[in-house]
Formats: sequence, structure tokens, C-alpha cells
Amino acid sequence: MIKFLQTVDNWLLTAANSHHTAKMDTLMVFFTERFVWFPAYFVLLVVLVYLAGRRSLLLLPLLGLTVALADSISSRLFKPFFARLRPCHDPDLSATLNLVHGCGGQFGFMSSHAANAFALAVFMALVLPHRFRAAKWLLMAWAAIVSYSRIYLAAHFPSDVLAGAVLGSLLAWLCASLYKRQVTKWWPGSALV
Repeated sequence: MIKFLQTVDNWLLTAANSHHTAKMDTLMVFFTERFVWFPAYFVLLVVLVYLAGRRSLLLLPLLGLTVALADSISSRLFKPFFARLRPCHDPDLSATLNLVHGCGGQFGFMSSHAANAFALAVFMALVLPHRFRAAKWLLMAWAAIVSYSRIYLAAHFPSDVLAGAVLGSLLAWLCASLYKRQVTKWWPGSALV
């Protein structure tokens, strides 16, 4: 069963990585770069402070905790523990891959990019009111594209990305649940955001 899953993982990775164009390469590198995220995060934080007002005193630390936990658990716990080589470091695969953006660290399970992106997107999707459904969809699409970029660029196997997305989503659910419980205690009768 494990051998079959590895075969599927390799096939999906190769399929995503082999269908490249110069424009897609540029786009995927753009989405994978962390420096691109910082201005977007800054704008998101400003909007959240504006929308949430004093509730942002609880919202922002819990959002930060969600992303920090996703990043630490994926990078400092799972990667060294499982020591699974990234596809671009795998001697059986690396020669056949299109590596337009270098390779990154040696180990890839699980994807910190996917964990962080889904931690933020799912947390926001859970705490934002229904009237912000377009923003929720946009954040989820962004997380999906960031995650796909890691496969496209051969930095992670699909299972690395899937595991990161699941980890980030679970942590987001836990922290969003804590936020919802605490916001009704601290500010009874007020909206979540």
C-alpha cells in the first residue's frame, strides 16, 4: 500500500511539474515567495483591526498563534522527524524535474507553505461573518495556489502539501474555536468581527 501511495505521489508531482511554461514558472515562483505575502498580510491586519475594533486584541494574537504553530510544527517537528527528502533532493527524481526556483531545505514532509497558508485562510474563513464570503473564497483560493506552487516547483510531493494543509486547517479550527468562545465572554452580544 505504501509503495502504491509513493507511486501516485511521484506521478502527481511529475504531472504538475512537467506541464510548465515560462509564464506559469513566473506565476508559481511569485506565489511561493514569502516576500510577496508580507504586504498582503499587512493589508489583512489593517483591515482586521478596522473591522474588529477592540476584538482585534484577541483576534490578531490568535491568528498569529495559528500561523506560528503551523510553521513551527511543520518545520521544527515533522521535517526533522520524518526526514523525507524533497523531490528536488531525491536522487531518483531530481534529474527529471524542472527546477526553476532552486530547491530549499533538504526535507519536505510536511509543507510549511501549505500549513501556514491554510492556517491563515481557514482561521479567517471561520471567524469572518457570512457577508465576507467573497474574501473567504479569495483566501482559500490563495492558499490552494500557494500549495500547488510547491508541487509545481518540485519543492514538495503532493502528500507533503496535503499534510501541511490538514495541519494548518486543524490548528486554524482550534484557534478559531477558542476565539469564538472567548469573544462572547469578553464582549457579550457583539459580532465575531
